[in-house]
Amino acid sequence: MRTPRDMADADLLVTLLVKVAVLASMASIALRPNFAKRLFLREQRTFRQRLELAVLFGVVFASGSLVRVVLGYTAAEVGAEGAFVSGLVGGFVPGAIAGALISTPAVLGPDFEWAMLPMLVGFGALGGLLRSGARDPEDVWRFSPFFMFSLVAWTRRRIPNSEGVFQVVMLLSCALVEFVRAQIAGRGLVFDLYQDAAGPSPLAMLLSYVATVMGVGLTLKVWNNTRNEWKIENQQRLLTEARLQNLTRQMNPHFLFNTLNSVASLIRSDQEQARQMVYRLSTILRRLLRKQEAFVPLREELSVIDDYLQIEQVRFGSRLRIARDVDDGIADVLVPSMILQPIVENCIKHGIGPKTGDGTIRLAGALGGGRLQIEIEDDGVGIPIEDLPTVFNRGIGLGNVRERLGVLFGTDFQFSLEPRAGGGVRVRVQIPELRDQAETGASAMQDETAV
Repeated sequence: MRTPRDMADADLLVTLLVKVAVLASMASIALRPNFAKRLFLREQRTFRQRLELAVLFGVVFASGSLVRVVLGYTAAEVGAEGAFVSGLVGGFVPGAIAGALISTPAVLGPDFEWAMLPMLVGFGALGGLLRSGARDPEDVWRFSPFFMFSLVAWTRRRIPNSEGVFQVVMLLSCALVEFVRAQIAGRGLVFDLYQDAAGPSPLAMLLSYVATVMGVGLTLKVWNNTRNEWKIENQQRLLTEARLQNLTRQMNPHFLFNTLNSVASLIRSDQEQARQMVYRLSTILRRLLRKQEAFVPLREELSVIDDYLQIEQVRFGSRLRIARDVDDGIADVLVPSMILQPIVENCIKHGIGPKTGDGTIRLAGALGGGRLQIEIEDDGVGIPIEDLPTVFNRGIGLGNVRERLGVLFGTDFQFSLEPRAGGGVRVRVQIPELRDQAETGASAMQDETAV
């Protein structure tokens, strides 16, 4: 027959299991605010960031105490674990501040649990002291809720390393937190999970210690897993940016050297034309050095093309003709910077240049179905059909353009090159329609004002 103590122990086990689940849920909730990512990814934080972290922890874990005080739901009381883990992650000051905030509902509640304030502030400070004593800040994140397996691994080592020693200290600190909480609760100064008048049984005490260790370890595990995902995303973003910058740097010298070769060829024969080319080149370089955004409005990209074509028209004279058929209203659409110039350069170098007689470069642009399509074609000598499969692997220009589009858009783009009827080549670029949100908002406001 089950005794009242057995029933109390069974109820306590259920409460503790729910409590650990509540801690895990609160750990996930703490990562929801937009600024949480910035705070969790930093090991060194400014004073303001530490305050923000303390408020974040305090508000999240205080909500559990508030639920317990107002609704009487005992499993929601996670103040001790919340304050301790706040100090482990944030440091001494954030841990103490978070502990004070977490204790607020209990202190201001109907039972006036004043001892909750110094107790939770102390737990937060204890967590901060442990963090400052860690040889490597990552040691805090390595603490596992499955401490039994960790204990087996630590005992197998003849000479424990510093990480193993720190993990043992973490485990003992969790036990200390539960011991202090139990002693203060036993004196009726704060809320006690165990309500049996005869006092907690040895099993109930053991379960309470295990639940505290599991709650702290699980909270750190949830945060660390999300933190590692954020780190991977950040590293991939940085890698993409570095790759894109490398491609941009590779492209600009390619354009620069070709133009300088043209200038060199004209210095002796026509100094005035050479001077004009240098002026146009300086205009382009000034634009390139002024900003290095990945995307620019189409109008800026077309301006670069105009300067470049004027340079080439100095070389080719009346042989080179330009035709543009760009729809009105697409000047503000964003395109990758310096993405069209290599295509135009390729048309002139391999199409118009080798051709006897005049040649025309035609540039067209239009929007349709939320996508921007740009066509650049020439009526030059063209490319043999058998060379089309390898054309992107030759030289820098076209291969660079396709690789940059792949970095920026993944698979959501089209970049094709095909022979043109009557001679020459047609290049098609199709990308999603992108617009600057600030400019779009300003335009909408102007429209509303006009109405």
